[in-house]
Amino acid sequence: MEIKRDHYLEQLISKMHNGLVKVVTGMRRCGKSYLLFNIFKEHLISEGIDKNHIIEISFDTFESKKFCDPNVLYPHLKESIKDEKMYYILLDEVQLLSDFEAVLNSLIRMKNVDVYVTGSNARFLSKDVITEFRGRGDEIHMYPLSFAEFMSVYQGEKLDGWNEYMLYGGIPLVLNISSPEQKVAFLKSLFEETYISDIIGRHNVRNKAELEDLLNIISSAIGSLTNPEKLSKTFKSVKNKNISSNTIKRYIEYLSDSFLIDTAFRYDIKGRKYIGSPVKYYFNDMGLRNARLNFRQIEETHSMENIIYNELKIRGYNVDVGVIVQNGKDENGSSIRKQLEIDFVCNKASKRYYIQSAYAIPDEAKLMQEQRPLMLTGDFFKRIIITRDTPVPHYSESGILNMSIYDFLLNKNSLDI
Repeated sequence: MEIKRDHYLEQLISKMHNGLVKVVTGMRRCGKSYLLFNIFKEHLISEGIDKNHIIEISFDTFESKKFCDPNVLYPHLKESIKDEKMYYILLDEVQLLSDFEAVLNSLIRMKNVDVYVTGSNARFLSKDVITEFRGRGDEIHMYPLSFAEFMSVYQGEKLDGWNEYMLYGGIPLVLNISSPEQKVAFLKSLFEETYISDIIGRHNVRNKAELEDLLNIISSAIGSLTNPEKLSKTFKSVKNKNISSNTIKRYIEYLSDSFLIDTAFRYDIKGRKYIGSPVKYYFNDMGLRNARLNFRQIEETHSMENIIYNELKIRGYNVDVGVIVQNGKDENGSSIRKQLEIDFVCNKASKRYYIQSAYAIPDEAKLMQEQRPLMLTGDFFKRIIITRDTPVPHYSESGILNMSIYDFLLNKNSLDI
């Protein structure tokens, strides 16, 4: 079963021969190695590149362990470059290579070398790529399978595929597992033995129980407004534990560094400014989130919102939570300020969309509730409501585009309908 990741292949192709180190980042097991060593390598060969001009090394394998020493790797690479034609060097989990920055900077100074690497840990966040390579790094950030990628290989109906995707997520290896019991066991093991162990080992976390309790709380409240201070109070009231907000903030940074969770900040649309706190946290993969909760808390409303957020990020948008401050009077005539929320404000270059995630709109009152913030933005950017079961995409009398989750996820141009 071959999964096409055309979105990422196109990015790699567009960055070829640009003189920079192409750095593929993303959470563990999302398919970075497969992208480089299978999909991209096959593309190179299809373009007539000689296999001898494609050098690939996976630093996390036993046979390549010796190459983690730069004094062994660099001479090996130089010896492998035997002529003036272009060589393509593909390096997997390059953070395991000692002094990798110096090695990679030396490689890209060679006129006939094009370098591609993957990395999974905190040193490969986009904010750090520029620092590590002093402006010589170019990031391609990879996510688990989108729903469209998932359905391209799923053997079944769309509704069944949605239910499985929402439950087990988009880690590619999950698709190779047949039984639900095995999928659950795999995801729970992956979370515990890979992600938790990796975070604890990398950051020398002394209190594993605190970290896991925080994960449980965040997993139970995806898409809810919170902050380290509120989470600290939750620990006190629910767990009867005293954990400082600074410790919680540090743990959240660890979870973000591992690409397990992402943060959506609130943006005052009319005031054109960010509101620092509280924020919303979303999981990069719903299967891992559900595994954290032992598959006990499956709420389609919040799951759909999380999946929409991830899809927007995959498509390259900056995504915030929209806030509209409205002044009014209460029943006693006193002045009040209300904050209305738009689930997602999406920006990319000059494009902006306002999006509401509404699992169901059973009546006119619910429709007005979802439309009201969209009608108060004060500008002319496109406004969209995504529901579970809208029959066909259509515009309301208010000029708001309504579409189903399937139309949104399965059509890469859905926002421009």
